[in-house]
Amino acid sequence: MKDAFGREINYLRLSVTELCNLRCRYCMPEEGVCKLRHEDLLTEEEMLMAVRAAAGLGITKVRVTGGEPLTKPNILSICRGVAQTPGIRETALTTNALRLPELAKPLRDAGVSRVNISLDTLNAEKYAYMTRRGRLEDALRGIDAALNAGFAQVKINAVLIGGFNDDEVPALAALTKQWPVDVRFIELMPMPGNQSFGPESYIPVNSVLDALPEAAPETEDGVARLYRLPGALGRIGLISPISQHFCGSCNRIRLTADGKLKPCLHSAEEYGIKGLDEAGMAGQMRRAILAKPPCHGTLDAENRSRAARGMSQIGG
Repeated sequence: MKDAFGREINYLRLSVTELCNLRCRYCMPEEGVCKLRHEDLLTEEEMLMAVRAAAGLGITKVRVTGGEPLTKPNILSICRGVAQTPGIRETALTTNALRLPELAKPLRDAGVSRVNISLDTLNAEKYAYMTRRGRLEDALRGIDAALNAGFAQVKINAVLIGGFNDDEVPALAALTKQWPVDVRFIELMPMPGNQSFGPESYIPVNSVLDALPEAAPETEDGVARLYRLPGALGRIGLISPISQHFCGSCNRIRLTADGKLKPCLHSAEEYGIKGLDEAGMAGQMRRAILAKPPCHGTLDAENRSRAARGMSQIGG
């Protein structure tokens, strides 16, 4: 289905939980988010009904997100149901990797073909600081498990934060020489709840190229501009939602764990689907797609996102 600006919308980001086993400073408060009542969350049946409705409107790719989706007890069943939905050609998942040692192979068997893994630093102390409770060694074990599970693609997402990890760009990029992975640098977004990051934290992703003068450009992949280091097994990706936004080619809608469709990540506008039948869900999806704005507007340290929720409550 096309939106009002002629963009083909074929990608659904499905959040299955707001909860997470980490407390990353740019994503979630230290105490976590207020746990919703069970009856306020989408059930597995409702999630899969929503995916069927989305597929009927031309959605072909679903990315399962959270919070941390691997904390969801029935995550394998949800992923299996998504992957088996007629019309869905790709089922992907974003995770912090901590539970991948035991779940990577079952996820692959359930039909997940691609995983994105969040990893902002290779320094154990900095990892513990940013996540407030995680251990770098656990995340690295998860990456190993993902690589051994046979996914079609493994990507590592690093949020670029001035004064925190901008000095680690060469080390993070070098992972593409060690493993057949894409390492994607993503600009920090000024979301509700992460006001502790000052203007110096928001640096353009093009600064990565200053640290990697040997990187050669390749073709684009969705929202990422791709580069490759000499002899690398994988690629470097630059994602610039702030400095060079890609709203003009946005192809996605988002569904939160409590059943709200968001036409745009940075808009407060939401369309509820919980409690509706499949036809009702499809109708709300049509409305949400046609309500997509042309652009999210200015975003920086002074002009914050109008999303009205933190990232973990939307789906990272």
